[in-house]
Amino acid sequence: MLLAMVLLLVAGCGGSAPAATETPGSGNEPTPNEGEQTEEPLNLTIMLPIFKTNYPKDGSPVVAELEQRTNTRIHLEWVPNASYTDKFNITLASGKLPTIMYVPDAKASSFVSAAKSGAFWEVGPYLKDYPNLSQANEVILRNSSIEGKNYGIYRGRVLGRNGVVFRKDWLENVGLEPPQTIDDFYNVLKAFKEQDPDGNGKDDTYGMVLVKWTGQWASGFDIMKLWFGVPNKWGLQDGKLMPEHEFPEYVEALQFMKKLYDEKLINADFAVMDSAKWNDPIVNGTAGVIVDVVDTAARIDDRIKAAAAQEGKELPEGEHYMDVVGAVAGSDGQLRTLPTSGFAGMLAIPKSTVKSEEEFKRVLAFLDQLNEPELQTLLGFGLEGTHYTLEGEHVVPVKDTVLLESEVEGLNQMLTFIPMDQGRKVKQTPLRIKQEEVQKANEEFIVSNPAEPFISTVYTQKGAQLDNIINDARIKYIVGQIDEAGLQSAFQVWRNTGGSELIEEMNELYSQAAP
Repeated sequence: MLLAMVLLLVAGCGGSAPAATETPGSGNEPTPNEGEQTEEPLNLTIMLPIFKTNYPKDGSPVVAELEQRTNTRIHLEWVPNASYTDKFNITLASGKLPTIMYVPDAKASSFVSAAKSGAFWEVGPYLKDYPNLSQANEVILRNSSIEGKNYGIYRGRVLGRNGVVFRKDWLENVGLEPPQTIDDFYNVLKAFKEQDPDGNGKDDTYGMVLVKWTGQWASGFDIMKLWFGVPNKWGLQDGKLMPEHEFPEYVEALQFMKKLYDEKLINADFAVMDSAKWNDPIVNGTAGVIVDVVDTAARIDDRIKAAAAQEGKELPEGEHYMDVVGAVAGSDGQLRTLPTSGFAGMLAIPKSTVKSEEEFKRVLAFLDQLNEPELQTLLGFGLEGTHYTLEGEHVVPVKDTVLLESEVEGLNQMLTFIPMDQGRKVKQTPLRIKQEEVQKANEEFIVSNPAEPFISTVYTQKGAQLDNIINDARIKYIVGQIDEAGLQSAFQVWRNTGGSELIEEMNELYSQAAP
């Protein structure tokens, strides 16, 4: 007992307590151990789109690692991408909002109305206080703004991202070269339907797979229509802004799509096909082409290679199943490509959920921290040793696609890539190198939207209804439910429902913005 008392006395004199002359804040107080959290974890609910039927769950390994590194507790609300806009609007109307909410279209009427009424924090004045967010691109900030104010953190993307993704092995089997014109493109689709490109002796393939979405996320049609000379949403006609569907080239593009449908060169269920399954027909060997972002080629290629490896089939080093081209030339020989706006939606912070400025700043700090290279790598590829290995400086994902889907894929939807993608990269195969080359080359042929910066009051109020009129007519025309007269009738309904007011207002905004 005496020995124990001596030991306690010695421990008490160990110098761990501050001297009597020390005062809090003097700089002499003890500092937390490295990695020790000094604040309670920040509770976050994050609503994101998902493109697969399987997705990371709360507390799964990568999410748990993210929580540990950022001192947070995270609940993920996953919404299928194909129905995200509907769910977004329902959630917005309910008033029960998450902490961070992915906004698919920064100019959608529902979001614009909510933002202007004060439902979301304005982030612009705070960006300067964060090391990564302070480097946001001014052009993209302007593109994503509402009347010059930013109500979310944009998710940065490459401008020249869109193109044609196709099965390279199929193209070689039918003896064709990569398409350079619209006619070449049609011939490829026809050959993929009629010439047994997979060599199995069965009539079980078709040309191109399409899905139902349109709008902020470019569908195949949104990209392809520019090949025909259709403007990007709005175009100039005799010095006046006019909507894309009132140009004759728009009908020409629809006639081409109808031809593809009639000849069964595209999937008959395109109008209802879930975008979460967009890549499946390519991987499964039933379709040969997707018109989408060109970087989807490498993702599809990885899936095909993984499936082939399970069957004992391996391609030689440097070979790949997929290939890409940028835009194909129209009848006038011109190349045109649909650009992104430099961002793919944004992450907004609702005031009804994040009530204090102090909490708002912590949420911004979390989004800023996600741009650190280590966290970009974590959310893009998962945990080293579990989801990927390193080959030099390059990431080599494991071949277990089920593991990747259930623990990694989709988490990158919360990344904003500001100022840029700084995480580790997969090994730069010839296909990935070509993807980057195509994206860079595309920038020369970008067709900009002259009305991009404008916020229309009419569109804020009636935009969803007006868009539905055109989208419904487009689908009905392609599948043969209406003829060209019916299409023109729908265009007139669009004008009568508010389209004429929209044209007038957009031209007023355009004239005010003119130098």
